[in-house]
Amino acid sequence: MIDAGLAPQTAPTPPRLCNRFRGFLPVVVDVETGGFDWNRHALLEIAVVPLELDDQGLLYPGTTFSAHVVPALGTEIDPKSLEVTGIDIDHPFRDAKPERVALENVFAPVREAIKRHACQRAILVGHNAHFDLNFLNAAVARSGHKRNPFHPFSVFDTVTLGGLAYGQTVLARAVQAAGFEWNAEEAHSAVYDAERTAQLFCKVVNAWPRN
Repeated sequence: MIDAGLAPQTAPTPPRLCNRFRGFLPVVVDVETGGFDWNRHALLEIAVVPLELDDQGLLYPGTTFSAHVVPALGTEIDPKSLEVTGIDIDHPFRDAKPERVALENVFAPVREAIKRHACQRAILVGHNAHFDLNFLNAAVARSGHKRNPFHPFSVFDTVTLGGLAYGQTVLARAVQAAGFEWNAEEAHSAVYDAERTAQLFCKVVNAWPRN
């Protein structure tokens, strides 16, 4: 017999990413460049990792999308930057794309993720995030790209979060303090750095109380 005094049980509403960050979709971005001046130096690599949310409301890295970029006309490359990144501009298998095409290659899946999660737009997550955002914005302006899904100035920065959670502001040290491996030989690749930054961001955010 059903007790009429008991309210019917309803399944809990699954957590939604659009409710987690005020309608923003966090997307980890890393760029490799020809120098430090976004107004002058070339964008050479870009990688993005849209984040996902599981049934328990925990963040995890989604699929990585990336592109090698042909240096835009009029931009410069400091040879010292190539020594750090190890990028060979003329490598026959680099498969670099013109700046506008490269941007669309990574913007399209971000826009799809925004739509899938019912978010308003993406917010860039990065290590020294404004460095990545400034190069991204400069490339968008240079190429005339009209469908940039990222917020123009707001970011989440894992330098701050790593310092808060682990007392470490260098990416390699913060990643290791968070319990992940770090391979120095793979570092300074946009894909590798973006994926490690995504792991770090998710680890810190998931440890923070949500109630």
